[in-house]
Amino acid sequence: MTSTASAPRILVVDDDPMVAEVVVKYLQRDGHIVESVGDGAEALRRALADPPDLLVLDLMLPGMDGLQICKRLRERWPVPVIMLTALGEEIDRVVGLETGADDYVTKPFSPRELALRVQSVLRRARGALVTSGTGVLRDGDLLVDVGAHEVRLREREITLTAREFDLLAYLMRNPRQAFSRAALLDQVWGWSFGDTSTVTVHVRRLREKIEPDPAAPRRIVTVWGVGYRYEPVDGDPAEESR
Repeated sequence: MTSTASAPRILVVDDDPMVAEVVVKYLQRDGHIVESVGDGAEALRRALADPPDLLVLDLMLPGMDGLQICKRLRERWPVPVIMLTALGEEIDRVVGLETGADDYVTKPFSPRELALRVQSVLRRARGALVTSGTGVLRDGDLLVDVGAHEVRLREREITLTAREFDLLAYLMRNPRQAFSRAALLDQVWGWSFGDTSTVTVHVRRLREKIEPDPAAPRRIVTVWGVGYRYEPVDGDPAEESR
């Protein structure tokens, strides 16, 4: 599906030629293989036919917007997505994240900051930080196989994005410890900057996938005034070697 040993392949989707040109140049400077597309439907066709390692995706596109592309793509492949948006309202950012985007950058933006975000998302997608190793985490009917990058709940496989997987594994490895959103952004995303609503959205998506009642979570609980902690249902999760 995606390259591993070779340079990462990135598809930049933006209908503004000047923006696309600047982004492409900065990413190429970092050693990435970059392709640029200005049409939403064509971008989706290419991404489905030959999934890149990451998409830099403008929200506002002619024909098919970034949210539609992200949703359609997520139905087939867990390709990391960084959304570009000229919209400043928080609701627009949250909708993008809930659709499956791993990060967003608001226009006008610093090309260098975007390049750093790309590097961070690629590291996360390749499991280079918190999900290193080959162990298996178990908590009751929940199993997280770090080596296989697989999650099972009641023997049924649960599909998580790379970010969701990393967040769950990190929380399970640190049970009953409360983390602020800023701390999770630093430890899981590897960012010393960024909007902590990113963490909030990913916690919400995780709860929808692993909690019997997401509105009354048992595992990923809110610590009011602090952030979140993982509350085991069957003793502290034990990491077993495979």
